[in-house]
Amino acid sequence: MFALAEVAEYPLHTNRSDNGADSVFLLSRRQTSVQTSGVVEEFDSAFDAVEGLKTGRIDSVVGALPFAPSTPCALTAPLSFTRTRGDLHHSGAVNLPSAKVAGCKPSPVEHTRRVRGAITRLQAGELDKVVLARTLAIATESPISPTALTRKLISLDHSHNGFCVDLSPAGGKYRGRALVGSTPEVLIERRGDIVTCHPLAGSIARHPDSKQDEAHAQELLASTKDLSEHKFVVDSISAVLGPLCRSFSAPSTPELLRTPQLWHLGTKIEGVLADPNTTALELALALHPTPAICGTPTDAARDHITGTEDDRGFYAGAIGWCDRTGDGEWMVAIRCAEIAADGLSAKAYAGGGIVASSDPDTELRETSTKFRTILSAFDLAEDLAE
Repeated sequence: MFALAEVAEYPLHTNRSDNGADSVFLLSRRQTSVQTSGVVEEFDSAFDAVEGLKTGRIDSVVGALPFAPSTPCALTAPLSFTRTRGDLHHSGAVNLPSAKVAGCKPSPVEHTRRVRGAITRLQAGELDKVVLARTLAIATESPISPTALTRKLISLDHSHNGFCVDLSPAGGKYRGRALVGSTPEVLIERRGDIVTCHPLAGSIARHPDSKQDEAHAQELLASTKDLSEHKFVVDSISAVLGPLCRSFSAPSTPELLRTPQLWHLGTKIEGVLADPNTTALELALALHPTPAICGTPTDAARDHITGTEDDRGFYAGAIGWCDRTGDGEWMVAIRCAEIAADGLSAKAYAGGGIVASSDPDTELRETSTKFRTILSAFDLAEDLAE
């Protein structure tokens, strides 16, 4: 297990007891990480979870918000909640079962057709931006351990980002399933009355040659298309979060953020809450979904997505935690895969923001690059055919 300096651990009140179920949540971040176990109460409604926190009935809540706000959440009040300094990286080897790519949906040809259709609507002024995604099926010879896959993803990410969420509280088909990934994108973080966001939008593939890699980074910084796409996201977040703050700052120029696969445009947004009783979970609900994973205008983009794609489930939702003080952190659920209840298969997700100047073939390559976060954990990064 992980050996880390403890920051905070919340025991339950003595009149509470485990309901007999076991639920594991972990979120590894460079500054602060969270691990939980056990179940005191499950929530398929985020608003019920907020009520539980504010009345003191529960001490903390962890889990996932779905892409579609009208569908059930997967939130848990855990039996034990431990927040630690630093990430959850450890040096031991992680063994995952042999795996293979078992198909993708839609096909590369169909995905580029969908992108062209979206561009037509964008050029007609019906949308400003829309995010289109595809899925990749992974089959394994023996069950995948969600925590083992998470540890592998943490080890592969230079910032040691990784998460694992039990989706069982959403009920139905989600019982026994887990969402695992390594997301670089902060939806919202609250520490006292200080709130921060770090939206990412606009990306370009990394290159193994350092000079070419730097050229790619500079190309992204100068890209009119990507800068426009990024501005939609920053403006949208500012419009929601700004009025909730007594002071607020959103830089006009994005910076570069790197992952093993991609360069991203990112902007660190900061504010001071006007009402310190507003919890991190409430802030996540107010901001989700951002144009980074949906589009803009939000309703029109979401309608286009739901009319084009299968149900995204918890992909492009949010995962995170909130404690009894209202502090917490919620990450955008990208670079992730949903593991089946029997552990013998997983569905990976990847998407890209489409604007009027997008190129369908480039957008297809972007999704392929993003799939490599999950595929690399199974040593399948070279197995994805276009």
